[in-house]
Amino acid sequence: MRILHTMLRVGDLEKSLAFYVDVLGMKLLRRKDYPDGRFTLAFVGYGPESEQAAIELTHNWDTPKYELGTGYGHLALEVRDAYAACVDIKQRGGVVTREAGPMKHGTTVIAFVQDPDGYKIELIQK
Repeated sequence: MRILHTMLRVGDLEKSLAFYVDVLGMKLLRRKDYPDGRFTLAFVGYGPESEQAAIELTHNWDTPKYELGTGYGHLALEVRDAYAACVDIKQRGGVVTREAGPMKHGTTVIAFVQDPDGYKIELIQK
């Protein structure tokens, strides 16, 4: 068994795709509209779905915004250099909500960024 994808509901698919592709450097792996159901699925990731997990962005056409609730935590991405990643993400228009630095009570270097819908993404330095 392996993880295939994580699904996030997004209010503005184009803004979300711009963030995950242009800011985080993922590739749009596939996208399909479902007119009868009034939704679109777009899958983004760093490699082929046959080899790596992806993020499924689900856009329900009639829902412009979602409440995140208290159950969601974050997605995590491994980065070579969290400090440089934060600089790069800000230069690309992304929002860094916690600058790179050692985690509280530990030594692992982490940072947090936020996508257009408010979902948190943790950057963990390799």
